[in-house]
Amino acid sequence: MRMRLMLLGGGNSLGQALIHQGAEEDIGFLAPRPPEQGWDAASLTQLLDDTRPDAVINLAYYFDWFQAEEVSDVRLAAQERGVERLAELCQHHGIILLQPSSYRVFDGSRATAYSEKDESAPLSERGQAIWRMEQSVRAACPKHVLLRFGWLLDDSREGSVGRFLSRAEQADEICLADDRRGNPTPVDDAARVLLAVIKQLDCQAPLWGTYHYGGHEATTPLALGQALLSEARNLHPLKVQDITPQAHAARPDAADEPQNAVLACKKILHTFGIKPRAWRAALPTLLDRYYRHG
Repeated sequence: MRMRLMLLGGGNSLGQALIHQGAEEDIGFLAPRPPEQGWDAASLTQLLDDTRPDAVINLAYYFDWFQAEEVSDVRLAAQERGVERLAELCQHHGIILLQPSSYRVFDGSRATAYSEKDESAPLSERGQAIWRMEQSVRAACPKHVLLRFGWLLDDSREGSVGRFLSRAEQADEICLADDRRGNPTPVDDAARVLLAVIKQLDCQAPLWGTYHYGGHEATTPLALGQALLSEARNLHPLKVQDITPQAHAARPDAADEPQNAVLACKKILHTFGIKPRAWRAALPTLLDRYYRHG
């Protein structure tokens, strides 16, 4: 690896997966510890002025954007300013910016999978903040890769999988939508994709732009939950016996979550040669890590 790589957010689940996979290929990252209040415009300015890496992978806001149940408007606004400043700094110093994004930029009204050419229309405050972040990156830093992920699954206690498993240990009944669809994407798979993109950018391939990635086989929250329960029962006692189907419109997050969050992944395949992997195959490792760390 010729490029000096900086990773913001190396302590979260996706950052840890990226560091681990990079180490297996002798690819290292500068992974500075964030300031106590988190990365903001001022601390990012100081950091990049001091270090001048060749590329930045920005996972600084990973948990809030991909795992948190709720994020305050104030927090999102500060993160938007941070990304905008980071993009300006990357352009000023000639640094490549690799910025993850999300299916949340779409409203879910489309009947088929979303491609990179489809118009964004976010439903939630979080989706709107992520969409504005994308726009600021495009405007300020031409040498960027925006990578929109599907439903990211990690082993954190407070993440979406952790909240589900916690309910499964305590509740008699869990309801999940059977008419909402998306691409489950374990963080190990997301890290693999990020690393593959980084390696091609290291070959000075000017493959800038926006790309989609989600795990192979779109599914429903109901089917995903059933698969998680099936694997989790091999590792830990659960109280809940089964999952009750519920309509998307009846779910408490229906106003925020796209009913159709399926991403078309042809562009990333044709450009980088990255093939989607089956998310089901990654569940045993993900859950084993969850229960071991817990």
